[in-house]
Amino acid sequence: MLRSTYRSTARSLLTIFNVKVSTHYLERFPNDVPVLLVSNHRSFLDAAILVSSVPKSLRLACHHYMGRTPILREIVAGLGCFPLAKPEYRQRKFFRQATELLTKEQWIGIFPEGTEPMLTKTNTRQVGEFYRGFAHLALRVPVANLVIVPVAIASVEETVLPTFPIRWLRLFDASESLFDCDGLHPMVFYHRVKLLVGHSYFVTREQREQYRGKQAKQLVNNLSDYCRAEINDLIQFDKI
Repeated sequence: MLRSTYRSTARSLLTIFNVKVSTHYLERFPNDVPVLLVSNHRSFLDAAILVSSVPKSLRLACHHYMGRTPILREIVAGLGCFPLAKPEYRQRKFFRQATELLTKEQWIGIFPEGTEPMLTKTNTRQVGEFYRGFAHLALRVPVANLVIVPVAIASVEETVLPTFPIRWLRLFDASESLFDCDGLHPMVFYHRVKLLVGHSYFVTREQREQYRGKQAKQLVNNLSDYCRAEINDLIQFDKI
């Protein structure tokens, strides 16, 4: 029931903004296993694109301020997104939320580039550096057969408009240092976009057992680098 509600909200949002989405390699999504979906992120419409396109119920983690900003908080709630907590509580709460959702066979989605691509004008084929928290989660969460699926949102045609002062966002989240800057928020409005599914990364029991000390850092780096490379390759969509 909730899945259909979230998907209906997502499709309505895409219809309002007249976004045409084409999907590629959907057969790469695994069946009957818990999934952590990892995607690039440039537009407020990315959540709607993912929720409307994936075959299972998807719950996306979003920035703390989105759950506190009027209008925006209603939109993200309608899409089934769950805002992250304040920095001092973020890791613990996200781990608990993700574990609960994955054990209920709901997929989790995350944007590991964080907030920066939303606040700066970026190239359509640019993938920023990844925060590695999702990789730590994948190797620690007590959920068997977890699969990481990298997904690329590749813009084909878009309009970027300066909207409101970025500093205004400090009213809703003073903990985010990126909001303490001048300039207007560049809002990306897609017209045509491709959703491309990458090759899955299967988290093994052996990797979980090796997640300690120096080995843990290497495992996290390998997983994060794999997902970023997959998305970067997918987003070069000339061959499609």
